[in-house]
Amino acid sequence: MDKEAAIKRRDELTRDLEKWNYEYYVLDNPSVSDAEFDRCMNELILIEKEFPDIKLKNSPTERVGGMVASEFAKVPHKRLMLSLGNVYNEDEVRDFDRKVREVVGNQTIKYMGELKIDGLGMSLLYDHGELQRCLTRGDGVTGEDVTANVKTIRSIPLHVKQTRPFEVRGEVFMPKASLEKLNKQREENGEPLFANARNAAAGSIRQLDSSIAAKRGLDAFWYYLVNARELGINSHEEALNYLDELGFKTNHERRVLYGPDQMMDYIEEYTAKRQDLAYDIDGLVFKVDDIGSYEKIGYTAKTPKWATAYKFPPLEVTTKLLDIVLTVGRTGRITPNAILSPVRVAGSLVQRATLNNEDFIKDKGLMIGDYVSLRKAADVIPEVVRPIVEKRDGTERPFVMSENCPVCGAPLTKVQGLHYCLNPDCPSRKIEGMIHFSSRDAMDIDGMGDSVVEEFFAEGFLHDIPDIYFLYQHASEIKALDGWSDRSIDSLCKAIDESKGRSLERLLYGLGIKEVGNKTAKTLAKRFKHLDDYFALTQEDLLKVPDIGPVASASIVSYFASPANKELIEKLRSAGVNFDYLGTDEVDVNSYFYGKTVVLTGTLVKYKRNELTEILEGIGAKVAGSVSKKTDCVIAGTEAGSKLDKAQALGIPILNEEEALAHLEKIGR
Repeated sequence: MDKEAAIKRRDELTRDLEKWNYEYYVLDNPSVSDAEFDRCMNELILIEKEFPDIKLKNSPTERVGGMVASEFAKVPHKRLMLSLGNVYNEDEVRDFDRKVREVVGNQTIKYMGELKIDGLGMSLLYDHGELQRCLTRGDGVTGEDVTANVKTIRSIPLHVKQTRPFEVRGEVFMPKASLEKLNKQREENGEPLFANARNAAAGSIRQLDSSIAAKRGLDAFWYYLVNARELGINSHEEALNYLDELGFKTNHERRVLYGPDQMMDYIEEYTAKRQDLAYDIDGLVFKVDDIGSYEKIGYTAKTPKWATAYKFPPLEVTTKLLDIVLTVGRTGRITPNAILSPVRVAGSLVQRATLNNEDFIKDKGLMIGDYVSLRKAADVIPEVVRPIVEKRDGTERPFVMSENCPVCGAPLTKVQGLHYCLNPDCPSRKIEGMIHFSSRDAMDIDGMGDSVVEEFFAEGFLHDIPDIYFLYQHASEIKALDGWSDRSIDSLCKAIDESKGRSLERLLYGLGIKEVGNKTAKTLAKRFKHLDDYFALTQEDLLKVPDIGPVASASIVSYFASPANKELIEKLRSAGVNFDYLGTDEVDVNSYFYGKTVVLTGTLVKYKRNELTEILEGIGAKVAGSVSKKTDCVIAGTEAGSKLDKAQALGIPILNEEEALAHLEKIGR
């Protein structure tokens, strides 16, 4: 085949492949067999290999991936990608409608109701009929260029008939079927499973190798034509119909709605339907249909006033309580856990849920074999709500708390409603203690995760915390285990060696002293700056420290009086672990963050979340885990979620990462 014939055949194949992609992935109505599609795709790949200079920028072969990037470029959005304000009930829906009517005139407003896809916000930029660039939402001002990965999503048109420049926004998501297939493969490969479809979609789009993204079964819905009016379109309904004409996949569960009564009917309908959809949704979106009124209705700093998102309340599902098993924590605390018949709730498959303690089970009236109502507290933590008593058939049996540790068999001790295994040599306590010691907020030993600690304990390389610092002596034995090489062993040993230099507060937290959490450890380290100081402390000394009460002070004194703990600390000393507080007590009271309560959300670029937390607390800020009316500001990284939404709803100041770092640079941090 000569070059001229190759170009002609390239164009024929490109036309056919794009047509077939559209039929299969958008219309769900294929006109050719998979074998014929694959034959033509392979023919085009061979032509491009023989004549690489004729390959089109947006060739259908880009769908299979293969580009490997070193990082994702940061690109400013041409127009801000605003997030939506939220409403949670009928009163708030009606209040949203009232505010719109007050601006545009007291009349019935035409809205477009749409499903709120639980995925990853994305922007596509087209010019001259070609897809030019794909950007994540990022912080709304700047996104990441993930073009190579987004091109692998076969429902997205690479070519369109509109030659003028335009931008379309939507949501990349992973269908439920794709998540189940992916997690099955990961389970077979011994890899950690994705908790939900949103995390899986975000992780897939951020793969540096686009061939990995191509295999993940991603899809996308498009819901906003940014410059519709420039293209002569004046309503949101028209814009969505036009996107259909151009070949974009829009969600046809959308509906024109007039006024809040119809909006509430739409909410009721999809609250019932959401579990039956092929993809996850976490709410509904209502937009004023008349695009011409958007500027008049206006914007807040972060959200448009002409649209809002209704967020579903925590979804409750029914499943069966198969059993209740006990686990042992690092402090020896025994926790009952529900073993459940697997059920999908709020986007992830749930098989276990904590039941806290014996009294929790009694208060709920739970019996093994019950059907139970299950939800996710704050859309994150699985929570058993109640038994479905009317479904009992007499086969259920009461839970009886064991008198002995399920791991070592030692007698359990009950203290203030909680059961403990007090055997210091309990294998489960040892393992959990080493996992905690290695965790990010403690000594931050990269590579010493749960499975590694468990494996090394089973092999006899680890018995207690100090053994972590002598793992190098077992290098040859570790190399003989599956999955370990000289490189991975060297990397682990390097991480262990680096942890020796952590500041005292991390060591105090890592030791797992009962009642000494992350915050308390920092408070103690600032007051008593060397680990040896703690052996002489009395309860009276500790009670003078802010936020240290009688229970915590008694626990700390008891820990350092224990001969076994003294021996453990001496082993850490011999391993070269730092015992000094390395922070500073100098605080600039005039700095932006001094005295403020700050919440971090989203993915940060320059710092890990725990690193920025340390910096902020070191300059006099308080870092909280959730947003409330007491929050002074929120620092939002990329892909920020519900915390950002709540901060916007409460009117709390929001900084992106660059703005936060600028404040820190002013005080030399």
